[in-house]
Amino acid sequence: MAKVYPQVPSFSPHMTSKRESFTVWMKSLVYQTNGCTVYNTNGDIVYRVDNYDKKGSNEVHLMDLRGKVLFTIRRKKLLTFGGWDGYRCSDSYVNEKKPWFQVKKCYRMLKGDLGFQVTVGCDKYWIVRLAGKTAFRIVNIDGDIVAEAKPKQSSSGVLLGDDVLALVVEPHMDHSLMMALLIVYGLIRRRM
Repeated sequence: MAKVYPQVPSFSPHMTSKRESFTVWMKSLVYQTNGCTVYNTNGDIVYRVDNYDKKGSNEVHLMDLRGKVLFTIRRKKLLTFGGWDGYRCSDSYVNEKKPWFQVKKCYRMLKGDLGFQVTVGCDKYWIVRLAGKTAFRIVNIDGDIVAEAKPKQSSSGVLLGDDVLALVVEPHMDHSLMMALLIVYGLIRRRM
């Protein structure tokens, strides 16, 4: 069956028609803060998180290079499972009535492992942990991989450390959403 993809608006800086690769350094560029810095394939900073609070904070902000907040991510402390809500920001305004995405822990009975269900409007995704401390992938409801993060290796095959990841985002996916989900996973794993 042929897949139909929506037309990507030419004004969307967060979505492209080709596969994109990013380098994620799980450190903030601001001295003595937690967070992460994301570089594109040209070595330019495209996203960042500067968390002045402790690791595993209850609220963080995903920003672009210039400091414009793209998402506010908040921990929900509901019952024992909790979860995370992501609010899309536009023109310094956060719509706090309805989160743009939600992440919650789920035990998948069929596979017998712990995953995280992501709800974005009517769409559902899963964050699935892979072997190792930091590797994970995001899959859609059909099981297709839409993004994958794993430890980055140099061209000679040397691992660059636990705090450097290679993130690959498939075509027609919102990069800022995938970055926000990477941030949530980092917060769950207490990495920022």
